[in-house]
Amino acid sequence: MATQETVLPVKIEEEMRKSYIDYAMSVIVGRALPDVRDGLKPVHRRVLYGMYELGNTYDKPYKKSARVVGDVMGKYHPHGDMAIYDTIVRMVQDFSLRYPLIDGQGNFGSVDGDSAAAMRYTEVRMAKIADEMLDDLDKETVNFVPNFDESLKEPSVLPAKLPNLLINGSSGIAVGMATNIPPHNISEVIDGTVALINDPAIEPLELLKLITGPDFPTGAYIYGREGIKDAYLTGRGSIKIRAKAEITEEGGRNVILVTEIPYMVNKAKLIENIADLVRDKKLEGISDLRDESDRDGMRIVIELKKGANANVLLNQLYRHTQMETTFGVNNLALVDNQPRTLSLKETLEYYLKHRQEVVTRRSQFELKKAQAREHILAGLLVALDNIDDFVNILRRSASADDAKAVFMSKYGLSEEQSKAILDMRLRGLTGLERRKIEDERAELIKLIAHLKEVLASPQMVLDIIKNELLELRAKYGDGRRTIIKESDGEIVDEDLIPVENVVVTISNTGYIKRQPVDTYRTQRRGGMGIMGMETKEEDFVVDVFTASTHDHLLFFTNKGRVYVLKVYEIPEASRQSRGKAIVNLLTLMPNESVNAMIPIKEFDEKHYLIMCTREGTIKKTALSSFQNIRRTGIIAIGLDEGDELISVKLTNGGQEVLIATRNGKANRFSESEVRPMGRQAGGVIGIRLTEKDKVIGMEVVSESASILTVCENGFGKRTAISEYTPHHRGGQGMINIKTTLRNGGVVAIASVTDDDQLLVVTRDGIMMRINVKDISEISRNTQGVKIITLKSENDAVVGVAKLVSEKKEEEI
Repeated sequence: MATQETVLPVKIEEEMRKSYIDYAMSVIVGRALPDVRDGLKPVHRRVLYGMYELGNTYDKPYKKSARVVGDVMGKYHPHGDMAIYDTIVRMVQDFSLRYPLIDGQGNFGSVDGDSAAAMRYTEVRMAKIADEMLDDLDKETVNFVPNFDESLKEPSVLPAKLPNLLINGSSGIAVGMATNIPPHNISEVIDGTVALINDPAIEPLELLKLITGPDFPTGAYIYGREGIKDAYLTGRGSIKIRAKAEITEEGGRNVILVTEIPYMVNKAKLIENIADLVRDKKLEGISDLRDESDRDGMRIVIELKKGANANVLLNQLYRHTQMETTFGVNNLALVDNQPRTLSLKETLEYYLKHRQEVVTRRSQFELKKAQAREHILAGLLVALDNIDDFVNILRRSASADDAKAVFMSKYGLSEEQSKAILDMRLRGLTGLERRKIEDERAELIKLIAHLKEVLASPQMVLDIIKNELLELRAKYGDGRRTIIKESDGEIVDEDLIPVENVVVTISNTGYIKRQPVDTYRTQRRGGMGIMGMETKEEDFVVDVFTASTHDHLLFFTNKGRVYVLKVYEIPEASRQSRGKAIVNLLTLMPNESVNAMIPIKEFDEKHYLIMCTREGTIKKTALSSFQNIRRTGIIAIGLDEGDELISVKLTNGGQEVLIATRNGKANRFSESEVRPMGRQAGGVIGIRLTEKDKVIGMEVVSESASILTVCENGFGKRTAISEYTPHHRGGQGMINIKTTLRNGGVVAIASVTDDDQLLVVTRDGIMMRINVKDISEISRNTQGVKIITLKSENDAVVGVAKLVSEKKEEEI
């Protein structure tokens, strides 16, 4: 006969939802989150209970870790042996737990990230403090549940005399949630718990005076109390941790000595990270890096170069490495098998509720045991008072059961009392033994009265919890390792740099440096001058200016982006040194090059930046819009595809600009015709270009200067600015120079005076330095004169740089 099958239609969405929720809750409850009562996840609890059952306590010899792992895996935790061993390893490490729960013998890893030895080599036993977690486990204080195969029982939670969740913390990732609870000092936690017992209505802020903050096993510093306050009041907060470092002198050199690092930071990786930053020249001023740590403690030595600012370098180490980290507190724990984010006070309240239940159940167990014993002793005393009759009954009885029945019927004894009388030895008939029984019963009567009083008084239960906690404080209490410092806000390098004037020099090959003003002037009087720089032959200074170390220097690139450096971030170099390439100081994108640099003292509302692109677009943006520039740069102008930014000038809002093109056109107009725009705007037409024409430069008009124009075939001229009649924005402008076959296209324009000098560079690498006063000043609509003679037909002028005049140098 065929079996009848029933098919039940199930919607896949509902089945997936139900199955996933079941899985998620299994992970949350059974693996990833700690219980608020004992602060343990199931694997930690099973390891401790397994060691307890194995007799692997603190006062017994060590046992092989493999023995413990096998026992725990076979009886209670049917998961991978390495998962269990990794748990044991972490419970041994004094840099992972503030109060390790397991005492290990052998290699259990290091703060450098070294892994522990295999479990067959290491040995373990419970730490003494772990004994407090399991104390009273045999007194029916907690519920026991079946293990995975229902062959054994295991505790669902430990009695936990210690508030373990707070003193050791916990971390774990569940499904859709995570916990990250920092460790605390046991003395402070007990003080806070006692204060809560004394005053259940205590204000949360009062608890913060007792439990001042996390106390990490690796020490270090916590900066600021706001994050601690948020974490304790809401269950979530962000705590900034800094390495303990001091600046000292060794062997005539300044060194930064690091003796404590933030919690959970790998020391070896930290040192490697610092070395990488030094190699990549993101950290400058470090000459040597050594790890001198030993069994006496941590010691990382960072040796500094001569002249390096130790305070700035230390601040950069905090900023760029894990010498400063953030601990994100998420005080998530299981409450009645449900995940909940808890404040500090709630965490202590749930712990106290657990301890109240434990002490109550313990008292009930002890009362039951005491009453049972007192009941037996009362029967024994009845027998001793009537010993002759009891002996006669025993003689007359055919069996023990007959005698027991007579005892019960004649003297009203219970079965337990009658059995105890039958089991009593002859020595119990002596007067001494009788005295012992009477004394023991009297003590038991007192104990029974006391336990009944305890069970009738919740306050007495709390007093017992308080006294036990104070005993634990006296036994295990210690001082804080992590020092909490008041935060003065983020310390930036600028706060550590003295305000002083320096000279910044920039070369035509893109090298930049700074020097103290007094050094520059002293050498200038020696007659070296700009020409005296001992740099590459083709390297010339194209700009020099004085600035404060706290001023900004804006760098504009062909991609329309702007970067910023503080002047103090420009490397200080000697007069003979070229300095450092600008591209090594900025985080430029591929194929991005710096086309303009503007020194800025203050981002005020009165000044503007005028930008011009290759396709004739012009844009004006308030200088104040650039006061928050990221290290990776920001957009200065929105560019169309194929266009690029070629020139940027600083104006006061009421000046005129002149834009020149390759085909010899120039348009002069007032900047008031360009309305101010936001940073990402694309601008408006500055000069209307004819086909195949491109903009080659822009200058701010100065009535005391003339416009120098240089063409690719080596011809050029100077023209008085008065010859350029002001027009309107967006027009084609007027003739600047005739771009004939003789001249070729325009390469560059510059606003110059007789004191200036030019450096003309050709495609073949020929460079010629020219005094501007040697170039004729002629009208606009002309071809100009020869400035440089090209030696081959394929050669052409590719660049013109205005050098710093000796007059300007004298003024520095």
